Amino acid sequence: MPRARYKSLVDTFARDIRAGTLVPGTRLPTHRQLAASHGLALATASRVYSELEAMGLVSGETGRGTFVREIALAPGQGSGQMAVAAGMLDLNFNYPSLPGQADLLRTALRQLALSGDLEALLRYQPHAGRAHERAAMARHLLHRGLSVAAEQVLMVSGAQHGLAVVMMALLKPGDVIAVDALTYSGFKVLAETLHLEIAAIPVTPTGPDLAALQQLCRRRPVRALYCMPTLHNPLGWVLGIEQREQLVRIAREHELILIEDAAYAFLAEQAPAPLAQLAPERTAYVGGLSKSVATGLRVGFVAAPLAWVPALERTIMATVWNAPGVMTAIAAGWVDDGTVLQLEAQKRTDAKARQALAAQVLAGLDYIAHPASYFLWLPLGEEARADQITMALAREHISVSTAEPFSVSAQVPHAIRLALGSVEKNALRGALLKVRWVVAGY
Repeated sequence: MPRARYKSLVDTFARDIRAGTLVPGTRLPTHRQLAASHGLALATASRVYSELEAMGLVSGETGRGTFVREIALAPGQGSGQMAVAAGMLDLNFNYPSLPGQADLLRTALRQLALSGDLEALLRYQPHAGRAHERAAMARHLLHRGLSVAAEQVLMVSGAQHGLAVVMMALLKPGDVIAVDALTYSGFKVLAETLHLEIAAIPVTPTGPDLAALQQLCRRRPVRALYCMPTLHNPLGWVLGIEQREQLVRIAREHELILIEDAAYAFLAEQAPAPLAQLAPERTAYVGGLSKSVATGLRVGFVAAPLAWVPALERTIMATVWNAPGVMTAIAAGWVDDGTVLQLEAQKRTDAKARQALAAQVLAGLDYIAHPASYFLWLPLGEEARADQITMALAREHISVSTAEPFSVSAQVPHAIRLALGSVEKNALRGALLKVRWVVAGY
């Protein structure tokens, strides 16, 4: 097919989709039908759809066909977890806050202003944090079942920065990193930015398919595994001790670096020992205070084997030089006086109450959640399309995320994730009722 004619067909489809002549959700002809109706080679017909998919106008789904995508989504909807537009009820991001937290900050700032070393906070800090702050965080990790020396703990600017530090320090472009087929969206962005090759592990209702991980490691030169064994985002599982021990055996057999993301681990009471406790020689444990305290307190931590600490320190220096001293001073003070533990307990209670409300409103829908998490995963019906439902909810001034930001597989499931931690409780019920009504309409 002459190039001009081939491009003309792509342009015609694109024009019709953007004009609304082909509405979102329209099933397009099969590749063979398109080839036959336009006198194309099958490979050329496939290329037409590939270009439209690259433009974000259609999506191909194995066994179902090629569909027109919703392209009129407001910022924060659909394929990315972007900032939510003003006036929207935010079921997209979690930034849980409790009454009185502003007063805690006000008091902490007053105490900091009266401290004897205030001037020191205006200067550069050690790259990995001051010794007493690292010691405070090491003591805090004992409540997570993790025993590490203060020298193994590095202070970072939030858990996302901690993940970046670990991946930059320990991996190089082209390395293969195994990850659950549905995973934290921020990890995907980091892996793509650092040019790492993501290898998806199929998921089961109770965790990653460890037999598939074993096969993957035998077939590919997997360098690392990124995982969330304690309260997975977005699927909410907590791996049992047998699963953790099996995972560690696989990691040792194939010499994998384990990157353990513990951002939501504080919500799971009496969880089994962290991977970093079971395999301390090969695990980087990453967490922060964004969810347990406040998103604006950009303080995180990495606990790692001593042999890795120099490389991690150099990466902190290369990225932010040091975590902001004022923030780490407040965080360490709150760890020492019990404020962090108090807030974590209160947020576990808050999350349970929100999940109980969701269970009441969404009764009968087949969703996935941990009873103490701030989110839930809602798979959609066979014919439902996540982008259409997302757009319908946006018209109701409700922001949710589709599965696309969380999926690392070729085939993205039709599902939505609902974040329960950002909306006032008196508004959450109404928002969930609208979600139920919209989903039922599809």
